[in-house]
Amino acid sequence: MSSSEGAPESWISSFCSLMGHEYFAEVSEDFIEDDFNLTGLQSQVPMYKEALEMILDVEPEDDEDEEEEEEEEEDEDEILGDEKPIGYRRAGDRRHMRVASDLSMIESSAELLYGLIHQRYITSRTGIQQMLEKYEVHHFGVCPRVNCHGCKVLPVGRTDTPGQETVKLFCPSCYDIYTPPNSRFQSVDGAFFGTTFGCLFFMTFPEFDIGGNRAESVLSPASLSAGNTSNNRFRSSCFNNTSVALTSASPTIEQPLTHQPAQINGLLTSNFAPGLGYNKIYEPRIYGFRVSERAKSGPRMQWLRMKPRDINELDESAIYQANHGVDEEGGSDDGDTEMGLAAASQQSAIGMRRKAPMRKRRHLPPGHTDQLSTKNGEGG
Repeated sequence: MSSSEGAPESWISSFCSLMGHEYFAEVSEDFIEDDFNLTGLQSQVPMYKEALEMILDVEPEDDEDEEEEEEEEEDEDEILGDEKPIGYRRAGDRRHMRVASDLSMIESSAELLYGLIHQRYITSRTGIQQMLEKYEVHHFGVCPRVNCHGCKVLPVGRTDTPGQETVKLFCPSCYDIYTPPNSRFQSVDGAFFGTTFGCLFFMTFPEFDIGGNRAESVLSPASLSAGNTSNNRFRSSCFNNTSVALTSASPTIEQPLTHQPAQINGLLTSNFAPGLGYNKIYEPRIYGFRVSERAKSGPRMQWLRMKPRDINELDESAIYQANHGVDEEGGSDDGDTEMGLAAASQQSAIGMRRKAPMRKRRHLPPGHTDQLSTKNGEGG
């Protein structure tokens, strides 16, 4: 029956094939049938059992109840005969009316339950592999930012709580999120993808080149240098008097840095936000001259797109090791010094405390005794 062409489509396949659900992955039934993967979802989803049965295409276990109700209906028909009271309804009719009223609620609960299961599934080994296949074929689209050069994006959520925000698209090139361009995705809950999937995906597959179709690959450095030299010759020949002004107005081309590592802590440095940094920030210009930041319409918040040109500045562990030093056992060389300083500061703090004033002993003339000490001596 399942292998025939006329086999009915499963609930999961039909749900993922709906318009606006193209981002969803088809969760395997083995993952759903594992109770460990559904821990804590029963308290979040109303009509949890019915919703789970609908997702798995399991028929509800009501056969015995139906048989008992059918027997009761036959007995009632034999007793009442044609003389049935006004408004009389058979138990089967009442049951079908109840099921029809609850069907829409069960359907919405099934969608909520599947979305929460999907949030966990795409962070598993099989789920993230399934999303990888979609990512490689541009299934989720590309970043709308020009300087990202068509970098592929991933669906993510800004919260793990359902019912708060819709799904967003995360760009690993500029490390920002965007609203999907098509309005049919505006009804998809972002919690069904969660906040973990985006970064976990690129940590799982660090070998990907996420830079997109960069402009450097389309226009080679040789062609760019040839174009610059031809423009400079044209400017020098035609505008000898204004060559200085034109040179100052043209953007400066910085030389590439040397000794740039290919990897830092096992990650490719080419994947460190390739859409940010030098020459990836829009600069407003008027007749070739940059608009000052002090102008009323000048650029603002450009530091959000900045990135150091020297990638070695991002290797914080190496910088810390160079500044503080690390011994052979992995500890700091100045650990004992820091402990000594801490002990010295503690001792100085103790010494700075105000000591309680000591009571001065009274000096009595010879032959006189203290009455208080005498009394204490007598009582002792």
